[in-house]
Amino acid sequence: MNAEPPLVEVKGISKRFPGVRALDDVSLSVGHAEVLALIGENGAGKSTLLKILAGVQPPDDGEMLVAGRPVRFRGVEDALQAGIALIHQELNLADNLDVAGNIFLGREPRRFGLLDLATMGREAAEWLGLVGLDLDPATPLSQLPIGRQQLVEIAKALSTRARLLIMDEPTSSLSARETETLFRVVKELRSRGVSVIWISHRLGEVKELADRVLVLRDGKNAGEISTRAEIEHDRMIRMMVGRDIDRLARRPSHRPGDVVLSARDLRTPAHPGHPISLEVRAGEIIGIAGLVGAGRTELLTTLFGITPAVGGSMAVAGRAVTPRTPIEAISAGLALVPEDRKQQGLVLEMAVRENMSLVALWPESRAGFVDFARERRLAAEMIPALAIKTPGDRQAVQFLSGGNQQKVVLAKWLAMKPKVLLLDEPTRGIDVGAKAEIYDLVHRLAGEGLAVVFVSSEMEEILSLADRALVMHEGRLAGGLSRGDLTEENVMRLAAGGSAERMSA
Repeated sequence: MNAEPPLVEVKGISKRFPGVRALDDVSLSVGHAEVLALIGENGAGKSTLLKILAGVQPPDDGEMLVAGRPVRFRGVEDALQAGIALIHQELNLADNLDVAGNIFLGREPRRFGLLDLATMGREAAEWLGLVGLDLDPATPLSQLPIGRQQLVEIAKALSTRARLLIMDEPTSSLSARETETLFRVVKELRSRGVSVIWISHRLGEVKELADRVLVLRDGKNAGEISTRAEIEHDRMIRMMVGRDIDRLARRPSHRPGDVVLSARDLRTPAHPGHPISLEVRAGEIIGIAGLVGAGRTELLTTLFGITPAVGGSMAVAGRAVTPRTPIEAISAGLALVPEDRKQQGLVLEMAVRENMSLVALWPESRAGFVDFARERRLAAEMIPALAIKTPGDRQAVQFLSGGNQQKVVLAKWLAMKPKVLLLDEPTRGIDVGAKAEIYDLVHRLAGEGLAVVFVSSEMEEILSLADRALVMHEGRLAGGLSRGDLTEENVMRLAAGGSAERMSA
């Protein structure tokens, strides 16, 4: 008796774009009721492969089979008809519609030529129940937090009778509790016969969920881990980057200098009842930890003048300044790399060198003229200094990998020679290889005397990068941890409103 063919299989898939071969003879198979993790560094070809699977792009070479039958998708609709649905990292939902309207958008049941709202509501409730959402389908989508919107997106995909869900970095914007809910939903879907391709840089998620792991590197198959028992963190990293990255856990010592940033009873607009005081020294890396909603990002935006303080005072390098605008913060020597690099840190359509010079040339460009020669010199200095992988300084930044985009944002601010560098989730959506490079860069900058303050939701990042950690809880500073006290247990105790255990002398 012949074995059942895989639910979906691709053989020898290749895809070329001008100047780059994104996929080179890649093969993949997904079994029935299986969670397959697809991992690899940024630029490895994951996004291109999932777009081909979902009918967004056609392959140049190779073949694709669904349940053993050859298919060739002409578009997303063909993929949906075959039972394959893609859930993008940026949710593809309409805030101005209710939940039922989103689930059936473009496929609304009709009666006598009019929308059949009763049927929409009844069927939407069934799909919502399947993903564990107990809510009224008439609820406006805009009223739901991002985690519940993610589940609505999954319900929408299932309503197309999808047998394979492709989830691209599905937890990148979720809290820990929302992530746990999504894990339960994925496991329940698997038990009901639905297959999932899970794309994530968070290898702990892969170990938690995956039945198998497929690794891509430089657009090619780099290996496969075929059983759950063999899925190990270090093994996945070696397969992804082709080498060990032990420096992720290496934390060089820094000799702090004079106080370069201080705040006294600073009150943010988001949490005006909780005054915050802190000091940061030259050459010191301070990590700000805490749960989602603890006020970490709000502290950085207040320090940088985006949301001006409603009380308290600041000083930079001994000079009193409490920025009311980002321009005042920049003039004082502060720089902020925002959490969302694509929306807030870059102009994606502009070239690498133009993005790098956006801030550095501002003081000299008030008459409306740009010093192009200086712009070229700046790019020629920064590209090798930060090891930015780009065909040239005229490349549009939107075509770079996430890690290289982040380096361009850093270059933009380092060109200003700031005294304090503020980083909000500096490695979000970045693969482990690029993450290690960012860590090395931050350590190097601290070694040169730059003060660094960073917010991170990744415990490993706080433990690997910080000389000291400040932990926030519901808008207030719950406590500080020196290197000797900096453990996962202590961070979580403070983040949850408790107290840390002292271990250092």
